[in-house]
Amino acid sequence: MLVTSLVADAFATNCYVVAPGEGEECVIVDPGLGIDARLDEVLSRHRLRPVAVLLTHGHLDHTFSVTPVCGARGITAYIHPDDAELLADPLKGLSPETRAFFGGRLTWTEPDDVAELTDGAPVRLAGLDFTVTHAPGHTRGSVMFGLPGEGGNTGTLLTGDVLFAGSIGRTDLPGGSMDAMRDSLRRTILPLDDGIDVLPGHGPGTSIGAERRANPFLRPDFLGGGPEHMSAPRRGL
Repeated sequence: MLVTSLVADAFATNCYVVAPGEGEECVIVDPGLGIDARLDEVLSRHRLRPVAVLLTHGHLDHTFSVTPVCGARGITAYIHPDDAELLADPLKGLSPETRAFFGGRLTWTEPDDVAELTDGAPVRLAGLDFTVTHAPGHTRGSVMFGLPGEGGNTGTLLTGDVLFAGSIGRTDLPGGSMDAMRDSLRRTILPLDDGIDVLPGHGPGTSIGAERRANPFLRPDFLGGGPEHMSAPRRGL
């Protein structure tokens, strides 16, 4: 499997290009701000043909380029229905600071072809079998995309803004909930195999085992409801 990442110009969002290998069809995950030219270069270098865009959630730093990326290639954007309103109107999910960054205005067009993701349902694209896990907390419709392992690898999980190396996604934006985030971490992260590679929406890659050992947001005292002074740092929007 070929996985290439690009870091967006704003908010340092990770955009991933996933394919079975060179010269194959591919899927683009979370195309953020200013990735268009570099994305074209990656696709050309690896001779890849995009067939879809997968969105881990509806925040603008993960969706900014979805319409031009989809429109130029006539492909579908996939998002969980609980975040569909953010794809229609991204301003609904922004903090006051980010609204100010855009001057309170945003010229935006939703992709022509949008399909819904369903929790637990497999999505087969570009010859790859993605599993969809609904994990609300950062947004109502946050999802993670799992891929089966190859060789000694036990799998790969694209976590969006649910889980980072050493941290988790913020929950103070519209639609965010710390209680929902705690439940998602307990229900969807803790049961996973330590060997699963984690590709987060921001920052470096990690593994489930590394986060289980060192991430303070996966400790029993936090997941049980405290300590209350811990809050997710403001990574991303």
